[in-house]
Amino acid sequence: MLALIAGEGALPAALVERLPSRPMILSLQGFRPDGVEVDRVFRLEKLGSVLKQLRRDGVTEICFAGGIRRPQINPLAIDLATMPYLPTVKKALAASDDGALRAAIAVLEQAGFAVRAAHEIAPDLLPPAGIPTAAQPDDKARKDAARGQAIVEAMAGADIGQACAVWRGQALSIEGIYGTDWMLRSLRRRPDGGADGSRKGGLLFKAPKPTQDRRADLPIIGPKTVEAVAEAGLTGIVVEAGGVMVLHREQVIAACDDRGMYLWVRERA
Repeated sequence: MLALIAGEGALPAALVERLPSRPMILSLQGFRPDGVEVDRVFRLEKLGSVLKQLRRDGVTEICFAGGIRRPQINPLAIDLATMPYLPTVKKALAASDDGALRAAIAVLEQAGFAVRAAHEIAPDLLPPAGIPTAAQPDDKARKDAARGQAIVEAMAGADIGQACAVWRGQALSIEGIYGTDWMLRSLRRRPDGGADGSRKGGLLFKAPKPTQDRRADLPIIGPKTVEAVAEAGLTGIVVEAGGVMVLHREQVIAACDDRGMYLWVRERA
């Protein structure tokens, strides 16, 4: 039996739609998913008890789906069942994003669960390589895409984020702790042109970190991403083929076409 540890956003609902039977759905307190009913809300201090109950319920596989920020832990609320996992949990909360995800996976595997990737459950969320939109990237955009890949790879060394905005070979903004939406809001264009008053063009580049464990935190875009990119004054979206999930793909393509934007599912160079 499969259980989803569901975070914020639409990914948990997308997975539930694609599964032959409904999984058990859990949510960390404060991080409710969109569009699905949660069976159990839990706090990290009670993780051990939750895992014990999942085993009693017949759960053998767990999938992370959706966004979760690092919660605060109340040491006085930690129960006895969680104590064996406490060193790993503390290490995760103090680690980089990649380190935290690896530690979270380690806790589940230590408890006897198999950890499945969201894109393994729903492989159709990974679009094929190509440019499905009417608009096509020009030579400048292709150079910016290559620059975006180099920037995200450099960011991976510092474990900063998985996205950047690029224009004429320059990083307009990079993704940090607040995510892609916040990054794009910082670029919202003014009435006289781009975010700096003169820019017209640029792209959002999004890709997983080269060394990350892809069973969790694979990047995602959806229709809201297209809207945010357009509001930021950018004219294209480039995602790494096989590394970025696209929710509501047909809607994404239609939204890009309506705005004269391109979507490029680009093979990693």
